[in-house]
Amino acid sequence: MSIFLNTQLGRNKLTPKQILSDPVLFLAFGFGSGLAKKAPGTMGTLAAIPVYWLFAQANLYVYSLLTLIVTVAGIWICDIAAKKLDEHDFGGIVWDEIAGYLITLWLVPFTWQAVVLGFILFRFFDIVKPWPIKWIDRQVQGGLGIMLDDVLAGVFAGGVLLVVVNYF
Repeated sequence: MSIFLNTQLGRNKLTPKQILSDPVLFLAFGFGSGLAKKAPGTMGTLAAIPVYWLFAQANLYVYSLLTLIVTVAGIWICDIAAKKLDEHDFGGIVWDEIAGYLITLWLVPFTWQAVVLGFILFRFFDIVKPWPIKWIDRQVQGGLGIMLDDVLAGVFAGGVLLVVVNYF
């Protein structure tokens, strides 16, 4: 049984090997985590945890700058990936989950409890997509559209996480 979603991905029928060997697709697929057969978005968020841990070693200014770079670069990365796959917001494109998770934990002190709760909250908002996340997901196209719903899910999850960390 293959761990990959399919042997050929997207309308352009790219193979996992082609995706892993293309630098932009490798990033778009979250270092390969988006190739998971089940729940690629969840796997992409899991792949964000070591990135978060690395960024969390820095001060807030550096963390903010790195998160901003990941997010802005993600617009380009996701746009190029969608064009290469010939499919808007293909499920295996998970760079947006990585950025959303980094945003979720942006202003929260590093603890393993925050890592886990942030993961749960981000996945909740990314899956449920309350307004305006669902509207943006349906209306905004291209790399910006792929990124923006997860950025908002990260903002929503981060807001809830801040309240929990500061008041409970």
